[in-house]
Amino acid sequence: MEFVVPALLIAVALIAVVTLAKSVRIVPQQRQDVVERLGRYKRTLNPGLNILVPFIDAVRTKVDMREQVVSFPPQPVITSDNLVVSIDTVLYFKVVDSVRATYEISNFLQAIEQLTVTTLRNVIGSLDLERALTSREEINRHLSGVLDETTGRWGIKVTRVEIKAIEPPPSIRDSMEKQMRAERDRRAAILNAEGHKQSQILSAEGEKQAAVLRADGDRQARILQAEGQAKAIRTVFDAIHQANPSQKVLAYQYLQALPQIANGTANKVWIVPTELTRALEGMGGALGGLGQMVGDAPSKEASDDASAVEREAAEAAQAAAAAAQEIHDEVRVAEAQATGGNSPQGLPAPEPVSPAALLNDTSDQRERG
Repeated sequence: MEFVVPALLIAVALIAVVTLAKSVRIVPQQRQDVVERLGRYKRTLNPGLNILVPFIDAVRTKVDMREQVVSFPPQPVITSDNLVVSIDTVLYFKVVDSVRATYEISNFLQAIEQLTVTTLRNVIGSLDLERALTSREEINRHLSGVLDETTGRWGIKVTRVEIKAIEPPPSIRDSMEKQMRAERDRRAAILNAEGHKQSQILSAEGEKQAAVLRADGDRQARILQAEGQAKAIRTVFDAIHQANPSQKVLAYQYLQALPQIANGTANKVWIVPTELTRALEGMGGALGGLGQMVGDAPSKEASDDASAVEREAAEAAQAAAAAAQEIHDEVRVAEAQATGGNSPQGLPAPEPVSPAALLNDTSDQRERG
């Protein structure tokens, strides 16, 4: 008897502890527990402290109400152009009804995976490889719509479906790389050609503008130069008319220019007429008798410098006679070389004119005047 009473007390204490443990259930946040009473759904335990009937109520499942992410293994899919591609998908979902997720389907995660694979094969099967690679957004929307509609009756909400990777066969990848490389080379060549074209156009436009500016500058320079020459000629012409030069001055200028004409490098052959002496005599007479010309009366200042002018005229006449004599000698030498030492028979040889005779003739003409 001494050992029976303590044993009963210990058994009652154990039963009380077990009963208390079965009666009290603490549910954490973002989780719901599905409770069954004698094998039948009774209620759903929300987060916090909950009291159960011991040995009658039991927790069937513990459902996580948070959004979950599941990555499915690669699935082989055949495109419309009979190419096998491997597609990886990522699924985002959350349980919105723990009761239906527990009783409507045995394993909702496996069901979602299989539904995703079959839907993905249907969608990819209607697309070719190029469109499948470039239409990920369209595929994602189609998958999300189908999965959300099907899993809604299971108490599950599919929030997002993403295609992680689409892997074509190795041979197709090589062909695609070659195609992309050729496309990039083509674009690079086009860009280089366009750049060269623009460069040539800009260079041509620059040269055109430069040529136009140079031509305009040359035109302006020519116009200004012509205007300057015209103004200079007009000024000289007006000065000559205002000065009213006499025949004496003109004859004097001719005598000064005659030696320069004789010394020209382009003058190879000179034909000296026999009337040169008489022409010079006439010029001398013109120099001596200019004072008696009509309308050319010398001024008072010109009368004072008459002697100086006569001296200069005499010197000019002497220089002209010397130049004529040199020309005469050169002509005689050229004729001798051409005829072999014999003078031509058709024309008489002109007589040489000395400077002294020219001066004497000029003085005589001046005295006769």
